[in-house]
Amino acid sequence: MKIDLKKRSSTEIVEYFETLQIKSAEIVEVEFYDTDIESFGYKAFVDLAQLFFMKMLTPLKKDDGVTLLRFQKLCLERSFHKTDKSSEKYGIESEFFSIDKTKQFSFLYHYRHSLNFVDLKSKKRVLNLGVNRGDEFKIIKEMLEEEEFKKIEFVGIDYCASAIEYAKRDFSHDENVQFHYHDINKLEELNLGKFDLIISIGTLQSSNINFNAAFMSIYQNHLESGGAMVLGFPNCRWIESEMIYGAKAPNYGFSELSLVLKDIHFCKKYMQQKKYRVVVTGKDYLFLSARKII
Repeated sequence: MKIDLKKRSSTEIVEYFETLQIKSAEIVEVEFYDTDIESFGYKAFVDLAQLFFMKMLTPLKKDDGVTLLRFQKLCLERSFHKTDKSSEKYGIESEFFSIDKTKQFSFLYHYRHSLNFVDLKSKKRVLNLGVNRGDEFKIIKEMLEEEEFKKIEFVGIDYCASAIEYAKRDFSHDENVQFHYHDINKLEELNLGKFDLIISIGTLQSSNINFNAAFMSIYQNHLESGGAMVLGFPNCRWIESEMIYGAKAPNYGFSELSLVLKDIHFCKKYMQQKKYRVVVTGKDYLFLSARKII
């Protein structure tokens, strides 16, 4: 499908996309003057694609002064959010496993910033709840010098057996990294002790976890006095391995932030009462980073 939207206003462009009736995988090619593209900026068109559940393909030059911007409709059914509720929803054969958050700059930048905020290099024991295949540990390994990494004990917990087995193989040469297949609701069964950094990205919000109770239990039973926390709250959804901005809430067809903000507010207030300095950063994932006020 080819469309001519040269010299159209931003309102006219949005209204046109709102009327589009296209199927999954269908490509829409839109003609724009180069001067229009320069005026809007490419980021505006990437945002436009996400708003209408599309991905932006490589633009094509048509004529002097005219470029084709290409958008492909994503298949809304190809999302791990719509898959079964078993533990293998996040397993190696799942849609989720094809996702690599570390290739998303907005995730990587803010996650690294959070780790620096809590002074990662000073930590001795790090716990990751909902570790899956260990992506967050890989980022830490890349941030630190080899000897710095080896001095820290890393423990990852996940309730997906195939993901944990994958992580064990991937970190098989790192004796300071261990993984456990276990239910986060029953952490006390593992006798893990306490940690001076706890990380959890998009896990405590799972439907089988009572968020407030789980968060307080983790703080009280597994965080060292003076320890730090980095929590990631998804403000996005994944479709065909594309990260689409905006939290998906039950019973709404559009992005709705109330539940995310409610959980963040609870954690921030709780940690501040415990004399922590707490910051909230990020975009597609919102990171709550907390370090003890000395």
